[in-house]
Amino acid sequence: MSATSFYDFKPLDKRGNEVDLASYKGKVVLVVNTASKCGFTPQYAGLEKLYKSIREKHGDDSFVILGFPCNQFGSQEPGTDEDIQSFCQVNYGVTFPIMKKIDVNGDGAHPLWEWLKTEKPGLMGLKRIKWNFEKFLIGKDGQVKGRWASTTKPESLEGTIVEELSK
Repeated sequence: MSATSFYDFKPLDKRGNEVDLASYKGKVVLVVNTASKCGFTPQYAGLEKLYKSIREKHGDDSFVILGFPCNQFGSQEPGTDEDIQSFCQVNYGVTFPIMKKIDVNGDGAHPLWEWLKTEKPGLMGLKRIKWNFEKFLIGKDGQVKGRWASTTKPESLEGTIVEELSK
């Protein structure tokens, strides 16, 4: 069966348990590939601020961010899943879910990421994830609504997310 929506996937959480993304039906989800030792790592603070702000204003059940650690870009996520969780909580107070470390490109790329890249290719139709902290916005219907490069600050997405929440 080929995937038709975000809800068709079951990636693993930090403990290696399947997370049925269908449990996020009706929510707006921001999916981000993350890393702990990257120039963009301070975006964790912006992501957390965005997460708390939107949930405060629109309800805890309306919006979620899912972080997917990845070590494919300059080996900037070398730690274990436990190391990553600890780093995110201690350094940035992250409360949104950080999933199990995965690949987003290549032969071992997680099927969710293959689907995301196919649904919303980057510039000039390129499907490759270029670097850490690329962002994909999933609407309440499970479809990809937007894709942003690493350089896009999380806080700048608040208006787009709120607009998606109002649909």
